[in-house]
Amino acid sequence: MCGIAGIHDSKNVSHCKEIIHEMCRTLSHRGPDASGSCVFPEHGIGLGHTRLAIIDLSSAGNQPLVDSSGEYTITFNGEIYNYQDLRKQLVSSGVLFKTHTDTEVILEAYKKWGAECVERLRGMFAFCIFDQKKQLLFLARDRVGEKPLFYFHSAGRFHFASELKAMFTIPDLPRQLDRESFEYFLAYGFVPGDRCIVDGFHKLPPGHALQYDIRTSTLRVNSYWQPPRFCANRALGHPEELTERLDELLQQSVREQLVADVPVGILLSGGLDSSLVTAIAARVSTTPVRTFTVSFPGHSKYDEASVARTVAEYFSTDHHELVAEPGSVDILPMLAEQFDEPISDSSMVPTYLVSKLIREHATVALGGDGGDELFGGYHQYKWLESLSIFRKWTPAVVRQLIQLGMKAAVGFGFHRPNSARAFLAEEKDAIAFCNVLFGEDIRKAMLAGRSTDSAQNSITPEQYKMWVASRGASVLQRGLHADFGSYLPDDILVKVDRSSMLASLESRAPFLDHRLIEFAFERVPDQYKANAKTTKILPKILAKKLLPSCMQGRRKQGFSIPLNDWFRGNWQNFFQDVLHDFDTNLISQNNIQRLFQDTEKNKAAAHRLFALTMFELWRQRYSVTI
Repeated sequence: MCGIAGIHDSKNVSHCKEIIHEMCRTLSHRGPDASGSCVFPEHGIGLGHTRLAIIDLSSAGNQPLVDSSGEYTITFNGEIYNYQDLRKQLVSSGVLFKTHTDTEVILEAYKKWGAECVERLRGMFAFCIFDQKKQLLFLARDRVGEKPLFYFHSAGRFHFASELKAMFTIPDLPRQLDRESFEYFLAYGFVPGDRCIVDGFHKLPPGHALQYDIRTSTLRVNSYWQPPRFCANRALGHPEELTERLDELLQQSVREQLVADVPVGILLSGGLDSSLVTAIAARVSTTPVRTFTVSFPGHSKYDEASVARTVAEYFSTDHHELVAEPGSVDILPMLAEQFDEPISDSSMVPTYLVSKLIREHATVALGGDGGDELFGGYHQYKWLESLSIFRKWTPAVVRQLIQLGMKAAVGFGFHRPNSARAFLAEEKDAIAFCNVLFGEDIRKAMLAGRSTDSAQNSITPEQYKMWVASRGASVLQRGLHADFGSYLPDDILVKVDRSSMLASLESRAPFLDHRLIEFAFERVPDQYKANAKTTKILPKILAKKLLPSCMQGRRKQGFSIPLNDWFRGNWQNFFQDVLHDFDTNLISQNNIQRLFQDTEKNKAAAHRLFALTMFELWRQRYSVTI
């Protein structure tokens, strides 16, 4: 895990070196072990890198890395889990290596296979290769979006970095809020897709590559991978066959991701997915497994530490536990500074706390992220299945009468629950409503007279539109694909990457091996994922074979904090102080105070206030104008 940065500026060549140096300084938390840069004044190109040493700890692994011909240079963030297999293929074709790093494997793979090399990579990555022969910069991001990559492009210049804040060190780049992206943030608690909350900047989407032509200052972005759709002809119908294949794929992934030249641990939340990762790691690891968890004393709804303890004892791991207290709110400005775009996910707090704990004992941590999106783990999938049954068997006239009754009962505006909004919506919109932060009616009320034209319509990320419109797919398949394409990369993986990197910890997700992803989407039928009564059916079958009995029949809790309880303490005063300065060109103080008044009636109010607080802390820290 590292930080990467780069520039092409045909008009400001003399300052390339100092710009890259400052960008790398901003990324030092991502790579505290080494920092380097390569500048090519004749091309107006500069590449930078900060290193967290994981494989080949010698200085030979420092970057940027230049090949033996001097014509290709790479700066790379991530891990390639099959780099040893690729290395053997390249050696057999005559390639001579000077290091033992996966970085050099990517560079040589590009030289041999060109842009198609990304299709051979298995892992998490964001990288840039400067190809002097073709006079281009080639950038790529992994299939799921585990590693971040931002960029800015205008006439004669191109900038990129692992984190947006690195480009904020360049004085003449804009820092103006993109109003439409802000409305997406209100709708979903994150900014989806290639959008960026700062005008003029973009994110390279997962599974995409970018080619920037230095001579013409033009760029082309293309997709090299998409998650497959369910294929009935390839589906495995027998539960034992499915379970065996899941076990086999997860075992392959965990074994590969345990490889490192530094200590490795597991973030054991107490949930099903991280417990399965722990079980398999205990089976395949040649050294004792270290596990880590967070506890919330007095908050049983959020505290799975006792379950994590039981799992750890069952597999005889070296277990460590952190007690999380509401304590000081000082952690929030620090997290707001770390996140390039604000997100509303309050579980960033325990994720950062446990990352700090793990970093005292290990440099790499495996987690259970991705299992919910692949195998139907969220409660909303049960609800979507129930909604599908309701729509199938209830006459349209009866549905309309029920919907009218619900509108009268739950009302509009600030107090209508998201589940009611989803129920009242058309089926094509119901999936997106399941994850809404500020519903359309409350968003319009909050932004009255201040919104862009797009706010007059339902704001739906492109990933949701694409998968919701998929013909022939079940509502569950569409819901899973929608969350995999938006909520996972734009919320969950952002939270994990920024929180762990703030502690200089590399996080890995065995469930996000693309072989496992393709198996889950293409070959596992709905009946082994979720129905109206239960979720994550196939992993639960595997859990019966691998995990202690305490894991059977447990309700999913999620890795989060008791925000409503903490809000009633000193967090409420802190939120008030921060939001007192909220720019009224965005949201009026009257509407913000309505949210504070709403906290006793609506559990979502504290989460909405958390989102606005993190946004305002972020905006103030980076002096983003409205």
